[in-house]
Amino acid sequence: MTSDPTPHHDGVIRTAVVGFGTSGRVFHSPFLASSPEYSLDVIVTGNADRAAEAARLHPGAAVVSTIDELLARASELDLVVIGSPPASHAELATAAIDAGTDVVVDKPFTVTGAEGRALVAHAAQAGRRLTVFQNRRWDGDYLTVRRLVDEGVLGTIGRFESRFEWWKPTPRQSWKIEASVATGGGILYDLGTHVIDQALGLFGPVADVYAELAVRRPGGVAEDDAFLALQHASGTISHLWMSSLTPQFGPRFRVLGAAGGYTVWGLDGQEAALAAGVSPSSPDFGVAEPSRWGVAGAEPTLTAVPTERGDYGAFYRQLADAIRRGGPVPVDPADAIAVLELIERVHAGAARR
Repeated sequence: MTSDPTPHHDGVIRTAVVGFGTSGRVFHSPFLASSPEYSLDVIVTGNADRAAEAARLHPGAAVVSTIDELLARASELDLVVIGSPPASHAELATAAIDAGTDVVVDKPFTVTGAEGRALVAHAAQAGRRLTVFQNRRWDGDYLTVRRLVDEGVLGTIGRFESRFEWWKPTPRQSWKIEASVATGGGILYDLGTHVIDQALGLFGPVADVYAELAVRRPGGVAEDDAFLALQHASGTISHLWMSSLTPQFGPRFRVLGAAGGYTVWGLDGQEAALAAGVSPSSPDFGVAEPSRWGVAGAEPTLTAVPTERGDYGAFYRQLADAIRRGGPVPVDPADAIAVLELIERVHAGAARR
């Protein structure tokens, strides 16, 4: 895809991270810093407190405050990871591509499917690799669901239930509070991009969708509570819940098949571990305790199923294989565009009601 597939600095992929909020600090920098295939060279943040934290955690990286400062160093970089608010994704990714680097864009890929398609075309024309950070494809519980479905032990799946719920009645200050749907705000662009991507990955394209969207928080400008029912062309129905205002949680996954079911509770533990400063290279990283395993079978005979090891690092290992050895990128941007188009379809339907 590119005329120069090999990074220049002894094979190490020289990387910049744009944004040092949760995305840059928790989900990207730890993997880049702990992998021998990458070097974390530049971090961009205009927030003084985050800049100080970035310098403390990653003393070998240059911390700069503007995109222009990053672009001035582009000749010294192979990869730019964009973890800024969604409305900026298309513009920043385009600038990084034009500067000659490969690009990772955090979810949501862009705000609209049209923006996403234009960005994919631009990367292809420039001969640069472009991928989307859909880390929840490597949640341990999702990998377990994937294995059970692929092995057919549950039989034909009639209904797939997925919940990604939080209880945050008083959210901390961030761009998410003020972002409208038009700028990529709301729970569908946030948690929805994960649960929809997972459902499409398991059961394929959607023939029909029913949605319930609500703004629960006083003064909210975009939905913070959502339910989607997807009728997949394959015949499976997915029920998806996303909420930041759920005081009691339902099961994370409940998969109902003709031969049995699988239910598991609680969120994958990788995000919490990373936020607490646990290194991805820790021997127990991504391992779920037996008390958190789900159960499979049919009532009254249910059996605990060991949860697959969660592995967000797989994204960056596959990306290194793409950059250094010409393999496929870990996430096809076309998948992210399909998710965006479904979100746009839901929002358009809500606007008509």
